[in-house]
Amino acid sequence: MILIVGSTGTLGSRVARQLLADGQRVRAMTRTPEKAADLKQLGAEVIQGDLVNAASLNRACQGADRVFVAAHSILGNGKYKSEYVDDVGHCALIDAAKRAGVSHFVYTSVYGTSPDSPVDFFRTKYKVEQYLKGSGLNFTILRPTAFMEDHAHNFNGKSILEKGKTSLLGNDTKPRNFVAARDVSKFAIMALTDSKLKNRTLEIGGPQNFTNNEVAELYGKLAGITPRVSHMPPSVARAMSVILKSFQPGISRIMYINSLPDDAFPEAFDPTRMLQQFPMQLTALQEFIRERIAERNGAAK
Repeated sequence: MILIVGSTGTLGSRVARQLLADGQRVRAMTRTPEKAADLKQLGAEVIQGDLVNAASLNRACQGADRVFVAAHSILGNGKYKSEYVDDVGHCALIDAAKRAGVSHFVYTSVYGTSPDSPVDFFRTKYKVEQYLKGSGLNFTILRPTAFMEDHAHNFNGKSILEKGKTSLLGNDTKPRNFVAARDVSKFAIMALTDSKLKNRTLEIGGPQNFTNNEVAELYGKLAGITPRVSHMPPSVARAMSVILKSFQPGISRIMYINSLPDDAFPEAFDPTRMLQQFPMQLTALQEFIRERIAERNGAAK
């Protein structure tokens, strides 16, 4: 039995569906079981669980031999603030998995994580990585770059396709790597099914690096429009981060990240070494954007 935490998210849902298609037994943990109705229909056992509720984590881990975690709360507020979910909650899940006798724990971290990162979310990810390594569990740590689904589409290109314009935070001159969730899911499946990937940390990225400005231009070019792009200056983003910190810590964090200078932490990635070890065809951003355009055109008919 493979427990998937974050089973209705961008990555977790893909991994769950592929495992089910491969004949694996899947337990899908979610705060809102009705959101996992499609996975239940495909044969998954759906269980209600919450990373801020330790008792629910114990129940979810019982009988599972492998765990895959693809949940985070970078934008969370209240009891779902990042420190409660991404730090305390993930460590509690590791403890629950160990008590339940789980044989392999696959953790989704983030590319660029380090103990001295200027971004608290990245420091938290590093802390949990170390906690997992010290737990005695067999593990695989995945460190993907920015997901195309969120960072290229939802936060940028989607508005261009719908409204012909987008609003970006900061100067957006920093080269970033974007990776498709379907490509990251391949590594998750390998980590869960191939013992050779136990006790390894894998950095994962897409084939190209773009600035957010270049992403906006690419959406416009492929859609045949000239997008109107506005920017919030870094100084304004930094001020908004301070103002919002006490009551919207998630949004404050995003504002802060986008106020940092381009060299504050790495976001570009060279996939050469990764592809030498794991030969595969990666999804190009152009291909991903064409798919989003086709979906929009199909929905408009």
